[in-house]
Amino acid sequence: MFFRQHRFSNLIIPISYLVDIAVINFLAYWLPIQFQTPALFHAYITVGWVVISLKNEFYKIYRYTKVTNILILLFTQFVFFFLILYAFIGFFKQPIISRLALGQFFLFVFIAVFALKFLNYTLLMKYRERVKGNIRNVVVIGKNKKTDQLISVFLERADFGYNFLKQFSPGTTGFNTKECFDYILINHVDEIYCSVANLTNSQLAEFINFADNNLKTLKFIPDNKNIFAKKLKFEYYDYIPILSLRDIPLHSPINAFLKRSFDIVFSLVIIVGFLSWLTPVLAILIRLESRGPIFFRQTRNGIDNREFYCYKFRSMAPNRDADNHQATKNDMRVTKVGRFIRATSIDELPQFYNVFFGTMSVVGPRPHMVKHTNEYSDRVDKYMVRHFVKPGITGLAQVKGYRGEIESHSDIQNRIKLDIFYVENWSMFLDLKIIVQTIINAINGEAKAY
Repeated sequence: MFFRQHRFSNLIIPISYLVDIAVINFLAYWLPIQFQTPALFHAYITVGWVVISLKNEFYKIYRYTKVTNILILLFTQFVFFFLILYAFIGFFKQPIISRLALGQFFLFVFIAVFALKFLNYTLLMKYRERVKGNIRNVVVIGKNKKTDQLISVFLERADFGYNFLKQFSPGTTGFNTKECFDYILINHVDEIYCSVANLTNSQLAEFINFADNNLKTLKFIPDNKNIFAKKLKFEYYDYIPILSLRDIPLHSPINAFLKRSFDIVFSLVIIVGFLSWLTPVLAILIRLESRGPIFFRQTRNGIDNREFYCYKFRSMAPNRDADNHQATKNDMRVTKVGRFIRATSIDELPQFYNVFFGTMSVVGPRPHMVKHTNEYSDRVDKYMVRHFVKPGITGLAQVKGYRGEIESHSDIQNRIKLDIFYVENWSMFLDLKIIVQTIINAINGEAKAY
């Protein structure tokens, strides 16, 4: 999966942001520029740099990005930075600022960021080539000129960080998709590259379903066939065109950093503001009604299908079926205190500890019991796509009415459709909208909150 080989890969872009912003502000402080309000200038260039970077996707540099593309990014970034830099004088009426000093500042920033950009790029390339770090295992499906060129790229460009394992040739004697899938699972393959020219439509569909259900990244080497009527991401590996079937916003390091930052701040507010005094109160009430622990701990499946302990306030009398059977309406296992905290979703609050420690997010697909994951992954198509991101305390499916007990097959199907929509269309605005709707639903009460 993404970043499996090197857990800190998703920190590269946020760290690059911080280093560049620190350098820009240091140079603004160090150089003799006459500011009337230095704090205003520092805030202005910091916000300006971030906005331009996001607009130009300045920090989106992949392992297969060409040097010419980096140069174009640098040129575009600094053209806009130059404009906002000199716009500061007019916007904030700063007549005493020396235009020459501002030009000197711009030149120093350009040299520093240029050097840092290429130093970072070079070090990452060398790290993958010599240390063999941040490696992704890949297989190629198909045998033609384009697949041979792609394999040559994988073998010759060690700095790209791909470990080519095997080539499969559809259409030849002995090719079997099941054996291919078994090989991919046994050898922990991260990415599958399929040549559209060598696969039938039914075989393409098989690979798509397999990749979705087993958390594998699927990419296509295109030809003139009409593949699928959906948005595809187009990339180049050296001069080989590659199509990605699914682009997941939270696999962007900056999006992941923003979401994680929000999770830490939000969970701290809940832990300090509510759980610090609510936990002792509930502990007394829970223990007065029934013997047993205050917290209920259950193993569930999270990102990359990894198991973790999910915490809740105990709402049932201790029983052996807790890990096998969901709570149902009028469930005799639920205590009186349990009914109240389940109806108001207070029982879920300890999961903010999960959020703080990184096994969950505030918003995401709800984590299921291991038993249910094993069951539904076989029965529900594309069920495993939900595990491309961290599970959440609340989610899109929950605010749309698909929470709690699964009474029919359509319940789980609709839940998975909404989970996949969330995974493929994440935004901070969508997260905030879900959080607000969750609070409203908790106040109004929900039919399946039992």
